[in-house]
Amino acid sequence: MGRVPNVTRADASAAVRNPLAFIAARWTPDPRTVRRAALVALVMSVVIVVTGGAVRLTGSGLGCPTWPKCTEDSIAATREMGVHGVIEFGNRLLTYVLCAAVGWAIIAARSQKPYRRRLTRLGWAQFWIVMGNAILGGIVVLVGLNPYTVAAHFLLSSALIAVATVMWHRTREGDAEPRPLVGKAVRQLVWFLVAASVLLIAVGTVVTGAGPHAGDSSEVERMPVDWETVSKMHAVLAWIVVTLTFALWFVLKAVDAPKGPLDRTRELFLIILAQGVIGYVQYFTDLPEVLVGLHMFGSCVMWIWVLRVLLSLRERPGAVAEMPGPATETSLAKA
Repeated sequence: MGRVPNVTRADASAAVRNPLAFIAARWTPDPRTVRRAALVALVMSVVIVVTGGAVRLTGSGLGCPTWPKCTEDSIAATREMGVHGVIEFGNRLLTYVLCAAVGWAIIAARSQKPYRRRLTRLGWAQFWIVMGNAILGGIVVLVGLNPYTVAAHFLLSSALIAVATVMWHRTREGDAEPRPLVGKAVRQLVWFLVAASVLLIAVGTVVTGAGPHAGDSSEVERMPVDWETVSKMHAVLAWIVVTLTFALWFVLKAVDAPKGPLDRTRELFLIILAQGVIGYVQYFTDLPEVLVGLHMFGSCVMWIWVLRVLLSLRERPGAVAEMPGPATETSLAKA
């Protein structure tokens, strides 16, 4: 191991003024490290959704009845709060793990050579979404699990997953202008698929907001819609997504599309079928908590693969080097 250089007062001052630039000047990560950092951030964005669902499904949504502390006198759960307090506080602690994962992705992207401003911006976008969702999560607790705030909390988590997916994908391509691999009609069909998937997820939050899993054993407000009716609407949208996916696969085969879009579309079709089976089973078995949680996980995976299908329709060869300056660093932190 080589000798560790002494850190001068000037180095310390530079680290305080711009820690990202200080680290980037002394560390160049391997491209695989950058890809892994982006993947870890994506995985953690899914984990936080699943554990948040566990909080709700175990009736622990108000296990910590206030925010940002767990009680007015304690930042952590107390013994008197029981298992619900432990579950809710544990989910809050995972937010710090998510922040660490996103922070690692930002540092790795910023330190990569050549510098890729767009990739670093995607990391910062995740950071600000996490901060916004943490505040929204606190509001959810303070308003007693109001279903509309709970739905917004999940949708913002879906936005986080979307940005994390794009960043993970971008770590494996350059920054040149995208070059389409399929025709305009195929790209339009995929955008219809994306729109239908967004609508499917949004209606899914209404199903949850009107359904029996309120997140706490006390009387919690529910959305004033008929749960069975909105569940059937959700199922219809699911079949629309299935149909669009199958049609896309058929069209890609017909136009002899590259292997990437074909593989991603086939994978998405299988994921949606599995998700549909889980959805129907949970509906006809009175929504057992385990299946509802599995369905939430499936929703995240489906959304990731929809985006992977979209991103597979073009390629970005080559990376364009950029030289960051102090103004660039400041703008990234505010992005």
